Amino acid sequence: MLKTKDILDEKDKKLHQKSLPVVFPLSAEDKNIINEAIEYLKNSQIEELAEKYDLRPGMGLAAVQVGVLKRYFVVVHEYEPGEFKNYVLINPKIISNSVEKIYVETGEGCLSVNRDIDGIVPRYARVTLEAQDINGNKITVRGREELAVAFQHEMDHLDGIIFTDKIDKKNPYKDMDNMRPI
Repeated sequence: MLKTKDILDEKDKKLHQKSLPVVFPLSAEDKNIINEAIEYLKNSQIEELAEKYDLRPGMGLAAVQVGVLKRYFVVVHEYEPGEFKNYVLINPKIISNSVEKIYVETGEGCLSVNRDIDGIVPRYARVTLEAQDINGNKITVRGREELAVAFQHEMDHLDGIIFTDKIDKKNPYKDMDNMRPI
């Protein structure tokens, strides 16, 4: 089982490298990483299991965060208490987005960033992504609000960007009045 210690820290240079496209069929290693990421993310959102296994709560994990520079990520979204939907997006691209911008009022978090961060990250309120599933089939997914934020956050990882890179250093709450908090 994936543990918190297996996730790269923000100081690791790999997190600032661009990930490479995935070639199909998926390797056994990639399938294993995907399954372990789903298990970690789900367990980390269930309080008793997060405590039992000492997991930091998270909603998404990109392959690069476990040291694999490939363009895929997993998001496990708890849409109702105890009800989860898994998203495995391989070679994803944002194909459309809303004009409306939002930010996470309590601040974004990241399994690779083990400290509190002041500031906001502007995100689109809605995004549509085109990607491949684990079998290489083309899929299209839409995300709104927190799911849209998770998709954009993980897409950034694939391009070597951590959310802290997107916070204005001189004015961490810049343009806050032009966006909606979620």
